[in-house]
Amino acid sequence: MKIAIAYPPLPSEKGVPLLGQNRQFQWFNRPTFIYPVVPALAATQAKKAGHDVAWLDGIASEWTPDQFNEKLVAFNPDVMLLETKTPVIKRHWQIIKDFKTRFHKMIVVIVGDHVTAMPEETMANCPVDYILTGGDYDFLLVNLLAHLASPSSVPLEPGIYWREAGGAVKNSGPFKLDHDLKTLPWIDRELTQWKLYAEKNGNYSRIPGTYIMSGRDCWHGKCTFCSWTTLYPTFRTRDAKEVVDEIEQLVKTYGVREIMDDTGCLPAGAWLKSFCNELIARKLNKQVKIDCNMRFGALDEDLCRLMKKAGFRLVLFGLESANQSTLDRLRKAVTIDQIEAGAKAAAQAGLAVHVTVMFGYPWEGELEIEKTVCFARHLLRKGYAYTLQVTMVIPYPGTPLFKELEEYNKLLTRDWDDYDMRTQVMQSGVSEERIKTAIRDVYRGFLHPEAIFRRLISMRNPVEDIKFFWRGFRSILGHLRDFKA
Repeated sequence: MKIAIAYPPLPSEKGVPLLGQNRQFQWFNRPTFIYPVVPALAATQAKKAGHDVAWLDGIASEWTPDQFNEKLVAFNPDVMLLETKTPVIKRHWQIIKDFKTRFHKMIVVIVGDHVTAMPEETMANCPVDYILTGGDYDFLLVNLLAHLASPSSVPLEPGIYWREAGGAVKNSGPFKLDHDLKTLPWIDRELTQWKLYAEKNGNYSRIPGTYIMSGRDCWHGKCTFCSWTTLYPTFRTRDAKEVVDEIEQLVKTYGVREIMDDTGCLPAGAWLKSFCNELIARKLNKQVKIDCNMRFGALDEDLCRLMKKAGFRLVLFGLESANQSTLDRLRKAVTIDQIEAGAKAAAQAGLAVHVTVMFGYPWEGELEIEKTVCFARHLLRKGYAYTLQVTMVIPYPGTPLFKELEEYNKLLTRDWDDYDMRTQVMQSGVSEERIKTAIRDVYRGFLHPEAIFRRLISMRNPVEDIKFFWRGFRSILGHLRDFKA
């Protein structure tokens, strides 16, 4: 069969959609592209199973809708897979309606956290043929393709919704995360056009860069706001040595200089020590920089130093709020003291600390917001935070936060277009304008003289570091526009 993994362009005056494999959707004024690892594995596994696969990312390719349609017509797929998220689901419904009108025989498959949480809604609102729920849609796609080739001999795995000839919607039961990640092939980087995502990404200080995933998805997995807990309620990992094998291949074959491990939270403890020691033993720590997601409280000073020695550069932590009551309600299982101590230990070990901050919690008022603004700017000034990502909290369907707000009638709208971090969608103790002002206030912390001084004295490679700082400065200006009142 001919299979297209597709991201149709979504032109908007709001900017470029940060859609592919992203836990929190945003429109960015300055284009940013995240390499979508799981869809790339879906393409790789489908090709390995003998199918003809096309990678049609109209967003990262910066195609117009007409250019995308030309590519689609030329390939003429039997099956097309789309990844979606809440803020663009209505646009994808319309796109699917259009595709089904023009490509009568094409089977359309959709995946993502929104359709995992609310599959019946999408079945009712567009003529999609199949929905693959859960996060293992790379495995499920291969199963679906085998089923389409031989319906009687290959049953559908759990987690798949479909429409029968008469229109009735059926499903194969709740999805199961029982696939062995150790059986995964390495991503076919040429097939999935990895260079599209190799430079336009603010995480990279060295380019070209790319993404991998050591696990799915977060070993904590309890944060009430995280949409990917919908996809991955069970945490699984690959073998540490095998991940290093893949890194070595990326360095030697493609000249990759920085790698972001996009596991929701990189395994800590023995796994991480083994991973670091393997990187050091192969001298990969001298050839490539490693970035990862991590939890405050998971790293001690010794482990931070080992990570630095192993080639880690950037570690991303979820701060979310400087108010302990908020952290407790979000089930972060961390204290404010642990946050500052963890950021300080990582920074003093030479790691670049990136923290995420959110504003707009229904239970927070002016005092709580100001406390978070001051704490985030404090981390920047002291050099404990190297970079920050500041957003408006959004309750995605399927998350405990969404269910809580729905139960207590705290949602202001269920128009999914508004769930894009540009609009306040739940009741809050402050106005939308105040939330956006707080976001901008934190971003302006990058321009504080002490923060600038600490960034300058942290430079190790002046030429490349200055280029990185310039890209970062342009990103800050973009974020200030993203959240203008």
